[in-house]
Amino acid sequence: MDTLAAACVAVTSLAAARLWHARGGPPPSATVDVRHAALAFRSERHLLVDGQRPALWSDLSGDYPGADGWIRLHANYPAHRAAILRALGVAPDPAEVAAAVAARPVVTVEDAVFAAGGAAAAMREAATWSAHPQGRAVAALPLVSFTRLGDSPALPLSPADRPLETVRVLDLTRVIAGPVAGRTLAAHGADVLRVGADHLALTRPAVVDTGFGKRFCHLDLRTEAGRSALRALVAGADVVLQAFRPGALARLGFGPADCAALRPGLVYVSISAWGQAGPWRRRRGFDSLVQMASGIADLGRQVAGADRPVSLPAQALDHGTGWLAAFAAIEGLHRRHRSGGSWYAELSLARAAAWLDSLGRSPLPLPAADPEPDASDLTATMDSAFGHLTYVRPPGTVSGYRPHWSTPPHQPGADPPDWAA
Repeated sequence: MDTLAAACVAVTSLAAARLWHARGGPPPSATVDVRHAALAFRSERHLLVDGQRPALWSDLSGDYPGADGWIRLHANYPAHRAAILRALGVAPDPAEVAAAVAARPVVTVEDAVFAAGGAAAAMREAATWSAHPQGRAVAALPLVSFTRLGDSPALPLSPADRPLETVRVLDLTRVIAGPVAGRTLAAHGADVLRVGADHLALTRPAVVDTGFGKRFCHLDLRTEAGRSALRALVAGADVVLQAFRPGALARLGFGPADCAALRPGLVYVSISAWGQAGPWRRRRGFDSLVQMASGIADLGRQVAGADRPVSLPAQALDHGTGWLAAFAAIEGLHRRHRSGGSWYAELSLARAAAWLDSLGRSPLPLPAADPEPDASDLTATMDSAFGHLTYVRPPGTVSGYRPHWSTPPHQPGADPPDWAA
């Protein structure tokens, strides 16, 4: 996992250095401290709000033994929690959920929860996933795909004191991977505006941990007023990050081609859980579920000699995909700077899982998931509307410059939906 973290931080840092040099900055170079990178991939576990560590999981989220294996249920959002209860026909009691799962085959539970509008994944061996239609579809995808959406003049960026200064990033994401991408771009100086909505549930720890350096507005895309406001934001953006399920934004008129028409020269980056192809491409998914389905949790079980799933000690697929999405955004800006065009990049947690598996497997037990006892040399503090925060500083250096966040996380919906700072 440390190799994955260091590689993602390194490639993103070097991309930032190259873009900065192209716009008049110093010669490109990047350095990465492996421990710092690995710590950043567990940033939510090191976050303190007024000295307290926020709870990361709901009482129903977790791994459950079924009639023929294990399954993970994701219940951190009210709608997904309700879907699990509907699918199983039980009250919101962990013991009742466990009993209902224990009596059924795990794939039956997986399908039932998905059909009810929820999120779950049965634990599979790596070989089983490789033979699965979705596993085969993901294996055929590039780790980061780039498509030129159309021709437009080159848009050189002016000289600046930070790699991404003056770059406007529209962050249409939730949970971890997409927000990590926006947070990373903000650390290099981008103006990042996150867009949510009053009716979309959020998990408070993730909002705080991934909100550094961003503003946060709310729009209701179910209304014409909300869609009109978003069109205006897209027209003024340089980068759009989006993590809706494949096709969802396109149905609202905000697919990559739609947005590039609004803003020629746009860099549009899409993140999904299961990949942009295959029968599961529109399924709800999260890091913990991809680890279960793809064989990572089963491998952890084998290495640990355990009788239950053993996942990675971090949401490594989320963080890795987030950093690679930031790399894709920076690379798209560099291509636009040099030769013009609008650019579209696609990434997924499932493809990141396949890449992680390809890096090799250590026979050593996984490190503990608990935070390091003392990481004070890599953390900092900042006051915010949420309270006094202790957080992991951004890893990596770019041409001797250390990335940083200039502002604390903002409360959801606290800012107006416009580009005025």
